[in-house]
Amino acid sequence: DVQLQASGGGLVQAGGSLRLSCAASGFTFDDVAIAWFRQAPGKEREEVSCISSSDGSTYYGDSVKGRFTTSSDNAKKTVYLQMNSLKPEDTAVYYCNAKMPAPSGALWDFWGQGTLVTVSS
Repeated sequence: DVQLQASGGGLVQAGGSLRLSCAASGFTFDDVAIAWFRQAPGKEREEVSCISSSDGSTYYGDSVKGRFTTSSDNAKKTVYLQMNSLKPEDTAVYYCNAKMPAPSGALWDFWGQGTLVTVSS
C-alpha cells in the first residue's frame, strides 16, 4: 500500500524554524513529484513546494520563497521541508502529496495525513 507519513509539526514562535518530513513507502522513488500543501482554517489548500525525485527540480509558492526549502533523500524515500523565519500566517495543517505516472498514462495522486504547524506571535 502507498503510504505518506508526514511528521515534524509543532508549536514555534515567530521567526523560528521547523523541519517537516514526509516518509514514503509502497512505491518506487524513481519518477515522483512530492509536494507539500497546507491548509489554514477557513482557507483553501495551498501548494507550498514541490520537488521532483528524478532531477531534483523544485517549485515554491510565492508566500514561502526564500524562507522554505524542500529536499529529497531518495535512498530513504523521504522528502523534507525546512521552514525558516516562520510567520503566524504559516500556521496550518501541512500535507505531503505524491504524484507519479501510472502504467496507463494517467497520473496517480496520493495524500498523506497532515501535520499541524502553529506559529505564535
